[in-house]
Amino acid sequence: MIPRGRRLAAGPTADGTGPVGRDDTPEIALSWGAQRRAGSSGSRPAGVCPEPARWRVHPSAGRRHTGPVPERPVSRTLSEAPVLAHVVRSGVVESVHRATAVVTAADGSVEHAWGDPSGLVFPRSANKPLQALGLVEAGLDLSPHLLALACASHSGEAFHLEGVREVLRGAGLTEADLANTPDFPVDEQEREMWLRAGQPRTALAQNCSGKHAAMLATAVARGWPTSGYLDPGHPVQRGITATIERLLGGPVGALAVDGCGAPLHGIPLSGLAHAFGQVAAAPAGTAAARVAAAIRAHPEYLGGTRRQVTTLIRQAPPAQGLIAKDGAESVYAVGLADGRGVAVKVADGHMRAKPVVLAAVLRRIGVGSEAGYAALEDAPVLGHGEPVGSIVAVGI
Repeated sequence: MIPRGRRLAAGPTADGTGPVGRDDTPEIALSWGAQRRAGSSGSRPAGVCPEPARWRVHPSAGRRHTGPVPERPVSRTLSEAPVLAHVVRSGVVESVHRATAVVTAADGSVEHAWGDPSGLVFPRSANKPLQALGLVEAGLDLSPHLLALACASHSGEAFHLEGVREVLRGAGLTEADLANTPDFPVDEQEREMWLRAGQPRTALAQNCSGKHAAMLATAVARGWPTSGYLDPGHPVQRGITATIERLLGGPVGALAVDGCGAPLHGIPLSGLAHAFGQVAAAPAGTAAARVAAAIRAHPEYLGGTRRQVTTLIRQAPPAQGLIAKDGAESVYAVGLADGRGVAVKVADGHMRAKPVVLAAVLRRIGVGSEAGYAALEDAPVLGHGEPVGSIVAVGI
């Protein structure tokens, strides 16, 4: 039985601008460690958050606060994170980044941890392979390269955009049916070309469009309405949540709104690692094995031709069966064919430290390749346009 977590009277916002919850005092589940300190007893399956806080956007979300800023609880995965990265400029440590990292075994137990990985985090786009698994289990049937695109934070290259159009055409839909937040391509070169051409922000170019097209295609395949497909109560989203909860072995800790508008699941960092391990080690013929195989075969669709995550997957020894996905607010997750999982969360959300920390963890456990490490560790500190230092991992 999953122990019930004590509730606090405040929680993070869904969009970073205002309060959320069922009333004016939103709720957040405590980490397992916090439960134990509060006197709760019982055993907890690996990766399970306590009783979930089901959030919705409060009517006041987006309004500017004029009174005192409410105190909000902070996950121990953030508040207790050790320093795992230094920013070194001209031989001097200029800044530090606190982060939490975890390696889970095939059974979900923690093999290595730096910091407390039991607290709730939002995986952001690192959630996408898990969301794609939920879609496949619901009936989505895509060719492998398009399934990888359903897991993607794509760069916005031409082949990505054509792939999204292909998914939509196959479902009898068009770009007008996409409900994700319009944006420019995430890849710097593609964005520059887009802007030179005078093109506006579009839902197609936004890096989550593959996931959204796949959600729509799943709705069509099942005969569900495509309108409202981002609502947490829509059958597509209920199926995704059920899949994630099955991987966790219990309820998600929170539901929020991601940057693209899709529901976002708050889960323990250790649960994210274990979920990736389960997908990577899934038996042949299962939906999870299809997702993992698509990622391994088409990492350029998962990321892009100039992306670190693509190099990490492509250059890993095939026997390791490595899958990986990066996410906003400095999250990274890796799964291996032996069932192990790895997850990293940088506490301040700055993206520059997460690949460096991940590379150090992978080196520590003997996973990956020199080419993959080099891609992840390419983090120069510039002075007058020239490298004068770098970001380096410490304490791992």
